[in-house]
Amino acid sequence: MSYERRMEELTKPQSMELLGSVPVGRIVFTHHALPAIRPVNHLVADDLIIVRATDGAAITGLAEYRGMVVAYEADAFDPVRRLGWSVIVTGTARLITDPDVAARYRCRLDPWIAGPTDDVISISTDMVHGYRLVPGDLFTGADGSTVGPPSVLPQAFSRGRN
Repeated sequence: MSYERRMEELTKPQSMELLGSVPVGRIVFTHHALPAIRPVNHLVADDLIIVRATDGAAITGLAEYRGMVVAYEADAFDPVRRLGWSVIVTGTARLITDPDVAARYRCRLDPWIAGPTDDVISISTDMVHGYRLVPGDLFTGADGSTVGPPSVLPQAFSRGRN
């Protein structure tokens, strides 16, 4: 059985809550005048997205001096029910240079890859766009029967829902 779906726009607080509920996202930045995308684990703190970078990472040098505009995206989808959400943040990535602040975030963010990951980067949340794919209205199936949305969504996909 299939269901119609529709997109619901989320508020910034809803979007940030969902972003904080998953451990991994993708940072999008410009490297040698071309788009680059890297999967990274993150945490949300004080309206910032915090990521750690490996020594010599392309983004570290760019973010260190003047900051750089990046996009950050995270999502969660149920491929069986075709429901879920996506959050995209656009902001400025900056290397955190205060040793105490960087150390505080390093303790809270365990990298997934081996090797030195001493650099900590904050991403401002200047523009936040979140969308949830939800069951739609009733519709008539090919056999003439009327069907509607499922009554229960998995908990992971219903967090923050109004």
